Amino acid sequence: MAARAMDRAVAIAPDGDSPVLEGLLLASGTEAAGAVVAAPHPQMGGSMDHPVVAEVAHACAEAGVASLRFNWRGAGGSAGALSGNPEHGDADFAAAVRFVEESVEGPLVAAGYSYGAAIAVRAAARHARIRRLLLVSPPSQMLDRAALERFAGAVLIVTAERDAYAPPSELGALAGALARGTFHLVPDADHFYQQGLAEISRAAERWL
Repeated sequence: MAARAMDRAVAIAPDGDSPVLEGLLLASGTEAAGAVVAAPHPQMGGSMDHPVVAEVAHACAEAGVASLRFNWRGAGGSAGALSGNPEHGDADFAAAVRFVEESVEGPLVAAGYSYGAAIAVRAAARHARIRRLLLVSPPSQMLDRAALERFAGAVLIVTAERDAYAPPSELGALAGALARGTFHLVPDADHFYQQGLAEISRAAERWL
């Protein structure tokens, strides 16, 4: 098996009211497209080191898409105070998008896990270069369905068979209603993915 690409630590400059954020950049070798991969809720321990976030970032790089994952403000080495305010999440994600836009010339993928997936949907409505959405277990109560339905690009929704926060029946129906939606179910897993990481990676690489 080929060795995985190595992460490179980066500092993401402020965008609007976003403080300096800690990030990890994975080169793809082509840099023809880029992805921003967002972590779970920072007030619930979410970070860019979460196994699901790392798995998605590496899947992007393996598929030829340079990926940037980052810590929300106040998490890990990112400046600022922890916040659950979605507007702060929007600003942090926008800073990461700008960083990737300066690094690659092609289209972007907005990706995320749990809370990060919900913020990725919001970002797609604000950034014209985002052409794809890769969403792992987006919580139904946080998901902006109207923004998702308006998005013209391709969407992959992945969730777990026993996910109480991102129910498969609900998300499967939502993906089916989208013009370019794809749904993938990870069997024998729940929202926290103590198993099923390889399945997430395979689904993401195939779709990308």
